[in-house]
Amino acid sequence: MSTRTFDFATYLPAFKLSDAGKRTRTERVTIDEQRIPKFVNEFWTARQRQAASLHEIAYRACFKPQLPRFFIERLTEPGDVVYDPFSGRGTTIIEAGLLGRNVIANDINPLSEILSAPRFFIPAPDDLTQRLDSIPLLKNAKATIDLSMFYHPDTLQEIISLREYLLARNAGGHADHLDAWIRMVATNRLTGHSAGFFSVYTLPPNQAVSASSQKKINAQRQQTPPYRNARAIILKKSRQLTKELTAHEIENLYHAGERALFLSADARRTKAIPANSVQLTVTSPPFLDVVQYAQDNWLRCWFNGIDAGTIAEKITASKSVEEWSGVMQDVFRELHRITRRGGWVAFEVGEVRKGKIKLDEHIVPLGARAGFECHGILVNQQEFTKTANIWGIRNNAGGTNTNRIVMFFKP
Repeated sequence: MSTRTFDFATYLPAFKLSDAGKRTRTERVTIDEQRIPKFVNEFWTARQRQAASLHEIAYRACFKPQLPRFFIERLTEPGDVVYDPFSGRGTTIIEAGLLGRNVIANDINPLSEILSAPRFFIPAPDDLTQRLDSIPLLKNAKATIDLSMFYHPDTLQEIISLREYLLARNAGGHADHLDAWIRMVATNRLTGHSAGFFSVYTLPPNQAVSASSQKKINAQRQQTPPYRNARAIILKKSRQLTKELTAHEIENLYHAGERALFLSADARRTKAIPANSVQLTVTSPPFLDVVQYAQDNWLRCWFNGIDAGTIAEKITASKSVEEWSGVMQDVFRELHRITRRGGWVAFEVGEVRKGKIKLDEHIVPLGARAGFECHGILVNQQEFTKTANIWGIRNNAGGTNTNRIVMFFKP
């Protein structure tokens, strides 16, 4: 079926994940006096296709790669432009690049580009080893803030040496793809809960606790930061990220990266994106004030010389649905401008405030007012995950319980 005439209303009711899978349950919901179809099924799972290891970069509030792949495979063709206005760790654009699509990414948080752009240029192992070996160790290096609760003194010396080298390369305009890769991996390895991270045991790597909280963790666990070899950890993580990539996927990523557009702008104002140029947008916006991005990423910001306070001021963290909807209305107007006729927007939102607020029902009229046609709400129901359990969230009980994607079409 041509992506230009793809009809979800016909396709989704008959969808089954496998021969033994359930057929889609179709419901109707009235939203803003419109009868909108709602399609409920398990449309993808983490086991359906083992996601590329390249995605294993931790970031708060990111969706599984299977979500964007579902839409990219059905609604685009090779060479089409896929866009994410709230790109985060880059799940949508990395998956699009692997599939031979062109990409545009935007996120007002500059950490997004730091964590996503380097993965389009996969380094040769020998080149990466040589570059790491060439980075000088600054014996008298000291951090501008106290990080002794996280790192062994020798590890901290290595981290500071990396930081100074990378900041100097960027400031001088000399940073290349190898430097960007090292910065991306090091940023991802700053803190975590295993020997694969630079730090002593702490929370999972998508959230850095405060220095005072880490002192309490150390006291409770009776632990002191052990020495971690930063160079060895970067090399090991690099092997893990790239181990499953095929030569064809590496080539696809490179070509997509060469043509990619990375923005750090307000999603309501992206003048750098030409009108009528995007075939598919797959995105998940900030959900009210559920996640405090700058607070979670304070240590990553320090390592990359970024002012976390400035990020906090720019990132949308609306406290009311009315305020959030006002921002999203302007986002949809901009999406309508850049989406070409026959193009799609897959807008993923979730249930927040313990299921009392269903943002999908608020999104439908926003897209319609911007000029899109709503072709339905796709609800992907999945089994409870280990990650959700860590945060005390049980499936269908609280937090973001299901993937709820509102599908819009530009006629």
